[in-house]
Amino acid sequence: MDTIRFDIDADGIATLVIDVPGQSMNVIGPELLADLDAAITRIASEEAIKGAVIASGKDGGFMAGMDLKYFSAMLAKAGPHPSPAALFDDLFVLNRLFRRLETCGKPVACAIEGTCVGGGFELALACHRRIVGDSSRTQLGLPEILIGLFPGGGGSQRLPRLIGVQAALMYMLQGKLFRPAEAAMLKVVDEVVPQGMALDAARAWVKANPTAAVQPWDQKGFKFPGGAGGFNPGFVQTMAAAVPMTLKTTQRNMNAPQALLSAVYEGALLPIDRAIRVESKYFAKVAADPQSGNMIRTLFVSKNAAERGARRPKDQPKAPTKKLAMLGAGMMGAGIATVAAQAGIEVVLFDRDIAFAQKGKAHVEAQLNKRLGKGMTAEKIAQTLARVTPTADYADLVGADFVIEAVFEDVAIKAEVTKRVEAVLGPDVIFGSNTSTLPITSLAKAWSKPDNFIGIHFFSPVEKMPLVEIILGERTGPAAIAKALDFVAQIKKTPIVVHDSRGFYTSRSFGTYVQEGAEMVGEGINPALIENAGRQLGMPTGPLAVSDEVSIELGHKIMLAARKELGDAFVAQASDAIMEKMVDLGRLGRKNGKGWYDYPETGKKHLWEGLGELFPRADHQPDVEAVKERLLYRQLIECARCFEEGVLDTPEDGDIGAIFGWGFAPYTGGPFSHMDTVGIAQVVAVLDRLAATYGARFAPTDQLRDMAVSAATFYPAASARKAA
Repeated sequence: MDTIRFDIDADGIATLVIDVPGQSMNVIGPELLADLDAAITRIASEEAIKGAVIASGKDGGFMAGMDLKYFSAMLAKAGPHPSPAALFDDLFVLNRLFRRLETCGKPVACAIEGTCVGGGFELALACHRRIVGDSSRTQLGLPEILIGLFPGGGGSQRLPRLIGVQAALMYMLQGKLFRPAEAAMLKVVDEVVPQGMALDAARAWVKANPTAAVQPWDQKGFKFPGGAGGFNPGFVQTMAAAVPMTLKTTQRNMNAPQALLSAVYEGALLPIDRAIRVESKYFAKVAADPQSGNMIRTLFVSKNAAERGARRPKDQPKAPTKKLAMLGAGMMGAGIATVAAQAGIEVVLFDRDIAFAQKGKAHVEAQLNKRLGKGMTAEKIAQTLARVTPTADYADLVGADFVIEAVFEDVAIKAEVTKRVEAVLGPDVIFGSNTSTLPITSLAKAWSKPDNFIGIHFFSPVEKMPLVEIILGERTGPAAIAKALDFVAQIKKTPIVVHDSRGFYTSRSFGTYVQEGAEMVGEGINPALIENAGRQLGMPTGPLAVSDEVSIELGHKIMLAARKELGDAFVAQASDAIMEKMVDLGRLGRKNGKGWYDYPETGKKHLWEGLGELFPRADHQPDVEAVKERLLYRQLIECARCFEEGVLDTPEDGDIGAIFGWGFAPYTGGPFSHMDTVGIAQVVAVLDRLAATYGARFAPTDQLRDMAVSAATFYPAASARKAA
C-alpha cells in the first residue's frame, strides 16, 4: 500500500497509519480509496486481527477530506452536461467504503491528532470510537457547504444520528467546526486525551472492547437524539424552521444547502443503508451542476494556490518581514499593525502625533481582547502588544525592513510622508502604499527607486477581511512583489496581484455596483426594490446600504479627484450628479447618521423617506429580475474591461478578488466563472441589449466579442461545463 502503513501488534490490533505521499495533509484520492478498501478486507477477513486503529502519519493533522483536484477531474471526465445518475456510482464509492468499515465485525477506533474535516471527519464518524488529542489547533467538522458541496460520505446521516438533527444542521449548514472540548460535550467524539496520546488510548480501547463493533444506528431500537420522523413534533418543527431560514440566508441561490436539508429529512426516515444512498443521490445532483465546480475552483483550489505563492516570482529568495514600519495609526493602519503583531512581527506604529499613535495601539489592544478565551490568552495578548511601538518620530523607523503607508488618501500628503521615510531608511527598503484608488505609478514618483515601490491594498476591517490586493506600478520590481506576497503569507491573508489602474481592480469593479444603484434611484426606481434585488442577487447588502457604509462622501471625493487628474479624458456617469446632490444635503452615509438610510439612535436603520421627493418615483417600475440583471452585468462588464486592459493577468485573481474583496455573489464562483458558465455569447447578447437601453457603460469589450465568435472561455481547461 502506498498511502497506508498496515501493522498488526501482538494483541492482534491492526494499526492503519494514513500517509498520502506528496501531500502536506492527508486527502482522499483514488490511491487512498483503493488502499483503504484492501485494508478493510484484511480487517474483516483475517481471524488474527481482533480490531483496528486508524491514525495519521502527518504532523499537520489527521485528514482534510476529498482531494478536490481529483474530484474536479472526475466531474470533467463526466462531460459538459453530466446527469446525477451518471455520477452516482463514482460518488457512492466513499459511502460504500465507510459502510463496509463500520460493519466489518471488528471494533475500529480513530486516533485524531490535529485537523480532521470533511471526508476525514466522515471517516472518523464511521469508526466505533473517536479519540482526540487535545490541542488548540485541532478542529473537527464538516465545512463542505462553504465550497458549494455538502457532506457526501455519510456525514449528513451519521452526525444527526449522533447529536440530533437540530444540532447537526446548525453545524453543517454553517460549515462550523468543533474544538475538542466542544466535540466531547456534544458527544461527537468519545474521549479527549492529552496531545500525542490519542493513538495509545485508541489501542487500549480496542484491546479492552473486542466486541464493540456495532454502531448505535445499527442496534435494535435505535432512536435519534431528540427524535426524528414525520410524527415527531420536535423533528417537524426543526425542519419547518430550517427550510425558510436557509432559503432566506441563501436567497435560493445555492444548491448545496437545499440538497442537504432534503438529504437529512429523507435520510432520517430511513435505515442507514438506504439513507446513505439518498445522501449520494442528492450529492450527485449538486455535483452535476456547474455551481459546485465553480465554487470549488475559486474558493478552494485557486485560493489555496494564491496563498501558496502562485503569483510570487520564483527566482526571488524568501523575504519575511521582521520589523514593519506602519505609517498611519488610523483604523486601517492599526488593523494592519494588529495582524502583523499577531504574526510575530515587530511593528513601529507611526503617526503625526504621539496621541494618535497611542490611540492606534489602543485599537490593537481592543481587538486582541475580543479574542480572549478564543485561542488567545492574557499572556499572548501581552506578548503581542509588546511588539507594537507607537511613535511620532521618524527616527524610530530605523531598522524596518518593510514599510506600509496608510495615511490620508491625498497624493501630496502621501508624497511628503514617503520622502521623509526614505530619508531615514534609504531607497532599498520595500515601500508599500495602502490605497484603494490612487495610481501606484504616480505615488512611486516620491520614492527614488520605484522598483521598490508597490501597492498593498487592505480591506476594512483588516482583522476580518481575508483579501489583500497587491498592485504593480509600471516599474515595480520582482523583489517588491516577493516581499509583499511574503508579508501577506505571514499574516495569513489571501493575495491577488493586479496592475496599476485608477481604482485598480476591486475598487473599480465594486464601484459600479454602487453607481448602478444610484443611477436607478435617479431614474425613479423604488430604492427598496433596488436593495432587495441586490441581496437576492447574492451580494452581502444592497448597493445603497453599502454606499452608506463606505461613505457617499468618500465616493464623491474619489470622483472629484479622478475628474481633476484626468481632465478631458474623464467620463462622467449619471451617478456623479446624484451623489453630489446627497453630499450637498449633508447626507454623507452611516458615519454621520444619514445617507440613503437614516440611522436613528434607537431602532433599526431605514431608507430615508425624503428619497421619493428628491428623486420622484417613476410610474412604471421594473420587475426584480430586471434590476438584478443590471446590477450583475454592470459588474461583469467592468471585470471584463479590467481583463482586456491588462489590469488582471488571470481570471483566478479576478474571481478571488471579487468574492473576497467586495462580496460578489459566492455561488457563481466569481464573475469570470459566471461568464464562462452562462456562455460568453449569451453575456455579449445581454450586454448589447442593456447598452442599447441604458448606455455605453454596458457595451461589451472587443475581447468579449472575439471570445463569443470563437467560443473561447476565460478558463480554457474548464470551459465545457455550461449551465443546463
